[in-house]
Amino acid sequence: MLLTRIKGPRDLDRLSQEELTQLAAEIRSFLVDAVSKTGGHLGPNLGVVELTIALHRVFESPKDKVLFDTGHQAYVHKLLTGRQDFAGLRTKNGLSGYPSRAESEHDVIENSHASTVLGWADGLAKANEVLGREDHHVAAVIGDGALTGGMAWEALNNIAAAKDRPLVIVVNDNERSYGPTIGGLANHLATLRTTDGYERFLARGKELLERTPVVGKPLFETLHGAKKGLKDFIAPQGMFEDLGLKYIGPIDGHDLEALESALQRAKRFSGPVIVHCLTQKGRGYTPALEHEADRFHAVGVIHPDTGLPVKTAAASWTSVFADEMVKIGHEREDIVGITAAMLHPVGLNKFAEAFPDRIYDVGIAEQHGATSAAGLATGGVHPVFAVYATFLNRAFDQVLMDVALHKCGVTFVLDRAGVTGDDGASHNGMWDMSILQVVPGLRLAAPRDAEQLRAQLREAVEVKDAPTVVRFSKGVVGPAVPAVGRIGGMDVLRTPAPEVTRPDVLLVSVGALAPMCLEIADLLDKQGISTTVVDPRWVKPVDEALAPLADRHRVVVTVEDNGRAGGVGSAVSQALRDAGVDVPLRDFGIPQRFLDHALRKEILAEIGLTAPDIARQVTGLVAKLDGRYDSEPAATVD
Repeated sequence: MLLTRIKGPRDLDRLSQEELTQLAAEIRSFLVDAVSKTGGHLGPNLGVVELTIALHRVFESPKDKVLFDTGHQAYVHKLLTGRQDFAGLRTKNGLSGYPSRAESEHDVIENSHASTVLGWADGLAKANEVLGREDHHVAAVIGDGALTGGMAWEALNNIAAAKDRPLVIVVNDNERSYGPTIGGLANHLATLRTTDGYERFLARGKELLERTPVVGKPLFETLHGAKKGLKDFIAPQGMFEDLGLKYIGPIDGHDLEALESALQRAKRFSGPVIVHCLTQKGRGYTPALEHEADRFHAVGVIHPDTGLPVKTAAASWTSVFADEMVKIGHEREDIVGITAAMLHPVGLNKFAEAFPDRIYDVGIAEQHGATSAAGLATGGVHPVFAVYATFLNRAFDQVLMDVALHKCGVTFVLDRAGVTGDDGASHNGMWDMSILQVVPGLRLAAPRDAEQLRAQLREAVEVKDAPTVVRFSKGVVGPAVPAVGRIGGMDVLRTPAPEVTRPDVLLVSVGALAPMCLEIADLLDKQGISTTVVDPRWVKPVDEALAPLADRHRVVVTVEDNGRAGGVGSAVSQALRDAGVDVPLRDFGIPQRFLDHALRKEILAEIGLTAPDIARQVTGLVAKLDGRYDSEPAATVD
C-alpha cells in the first residue's frame, strides 16, 4: 500500500499523478474502515482527501503553516503527517479527533470552535512579516459553513487591509457545515457553482455538481449577504475583489492537478488569495452520500458496509428535549426554535419538521442567534435557542447585554453540558454555570432526569421577563430519580433516619449527577454519617430555603459537573455567607484546566468526580469536625 509508505508530507513529492489517485482511494478505504470501528468525523474527511494531499504537496509543513478551521476534517492531515494508528481515535492516550500540538509539529490550532482559522492565519502572516520570514507561508482551510460566522468576516476585513502580505485562504465549499449551509452566503456560492461558464470550465466536475442539490431559499439573506461577493468566477468583481482579495476558482476539489495548480499560483502571489474549492462531503462512501441530514458528519461505531449503527441507541437527553419541544410547539403558537447550524445535533429537527415556519438556522453565528432571540422576544414570541454548552461561551456578551439587560424572555437550552469526553478540551461544557452566574436576572435549571427535563423546560418557557437556561448532559439519559419531598423549590432525594436530629451532611446534587450523589450518601451511611440529599432543580438563583436547611446540618457538600471556579458551589457558599450561616462547605466539580480526550467515565475518575472519591473526602472532613468538636465542645457545636 502507498499509504504505509507516507511517513511525512515530503513523501508525497515522489508520487506520480497515478499514484496520488491510488493514494486518495487508499485513504478513503482506510478512513471508512478505521472510523467505523471507533466513531468520529467521517463525512468531512472523505470530502477533503485530494485537497489535503494537494496542500501538503504545495506547502512545506511545518515551516509553512497549514491550518484547519474546526479540525473536523483533519484526519487526512494526520495520516499524511505520520499518524496512521487510528485504533485509539478519540480515546484516552489515542489520537485526538482534532489537531493536537501534543501529537505533531504539523498541528497548529487545537480549538475546534468554528470560524476562528482566518484570525489565526492573519496573526501568523503578520508574524512572518515582522520577523522577515519571506520563505514562510500560511494556508488556512475554512468551510463554507464556517464562513457564516461573523469572526471569519472580521478576519477577512483585516486580512484584506494588507494587500502585500501573503496568505492563502482555501474555501472548502461542500454546501454544508453539519447539515446544508444556508443563507445569502450559501445562496450565492450555489449560483456560482451553476453558471454556464463554470460548467464549461469544470466539465469533469459536471456529474458531481448535478448530484449536489442547490441550497434553497435563504433564511437570513441580509445578515449573510457577504456571499454576494462572488459575482462571477471568470472575472470576480464582488466583495472579495473589492476588499483586495484575489480570487481563484471555483476549483474541482477532487482534481489533484487542478488543485495543485491553483494552490501554486496562490502561493506565488504576494498578497492574500482566496482559492475556492468545491468538494463533496462523504465522497466515495455511498451510505454517507445517501445520508441527507449530515452526510455522516459524525458517526458512532457503524457497520462499514452499510453505515448502520452497530448498537441501537437508547433514549438520549437530546431526544427527550426534541420530543418535548414538539409537544410544547403544538400547545403554544408563540414558541419558535433557533439553532446555530446544528439542527439535528441539538434535536430541533423534529420541531422544524412540525413547524417549518417557526425555526431559524442562523448559521455558525451564536452571537447573532442570541441577539436575534432578544428581538424575537421583544416582538412577542418566545424563542428557544438550543446550542452546545461550550458554544454558548461565544455569545456571552449578547446574553448579558442584549437578552438579560432588556429582560427578554429567551430560553437557552444547553446540550452537551458537563464533561463530554471524546471530543476533547474545547467541547467539554464546563464553563456555562460559571459564566452565567454573573448575569443579573438569569435563571438556570439543571434537570437530573428525563421527567425533570420535560418539567423544567416547560417552566423555563413560561418566564417572560428574563433569560432562562436549561442544561443537560451528553448521551443516554439515566433512569428516573424520584423525589421523596420538597423544601422550597428544591426536591429532596434522600433524608436521614427520623431519629437523627442534626444530620452530618447536606449534599447538594446538581443535574445529572443525582444518581452518583445518592451513591455517595449510601457510602457515607455505611460509615455512620447521616446525609440529606437535595436537588435544587434551579441552581440560579440559589433557593432561599437552602440556607436554613444548611444551618441544620454540620457540613454542606456540593457536587456539580461544571468548573469549580464560580460554579454552583461558589454560589451556594456566597448565599450561606449572606444569610449568616457559618457551616463548613466543600465543593466538588471539574478542576479549572483543559481536559484531554477520553471517555466521560475515565475523565470523571481522573479528576476525582466519582462516588468513592467524594465519599472518602467527605468522611475525612466529618472525622476532622468530630475531632474538633471533641476538643472544643460548647463553643462550636451549634
